[in-house]
Amino acid sequence: MRQKSGRLFYEKQGFPLRRIGWVLATPPCVALGLLIWQVLLRHPVGKQTMSNASIIGWTIFLWILYFRLITVRLVTEVRDAALIVALRGFWRARRIPLGDIRSAEIITYDPERDYGGYGIRTGRFGTAYIADGQRGVRLKLSDGATIAVGSQRPDELAGILQPQR
Repeated sequence: MRQKSGRLFYEKQGFPLRRIGWVLATPPCVALGLLIWQVLLRHPVGKQTMSNASIIGWTIFLWILYFRLITVRLVTEVRDAALIVALRGFWRARRIPLGDIRSAEIITYDPERDYGGYGIRTGRFGTAYIADGQRGVRLKLSDGATIAVGSQRPDELAGILQPQR
């Protein structure tokens, strides 16, 4: 991959769908089953049935939502004197000026135990941006905040983010 001008680090991580993919797929699959049962096979579901148009609309909506959620990626960039962390496709980016970083250390963590799962999490260890894996970089900022950024290349990221003394 060719680096853009001024980019020091770039990493894109997917989420561990092997654990949650089937959970996310359940609602659209159930809606598809209802659509087939009621619309195609013409067997009304329950006494107060939804209209066929509603079932079709909800099924389409749930499949769009499912595909949107499985394509979300954690993107970490260091460029233009800032660390930029974003859940692309789902959330806006957080921009942290490199001058605000007081320390950067490589950490190993358990996403569920230490932070309560994946994504953007806030807990006893501060705010975390976690996708796949169990390694990352913990940052201490000048305002006292603690940020953890999951990375498949934490050595490289920590080296770039380490404040110059």
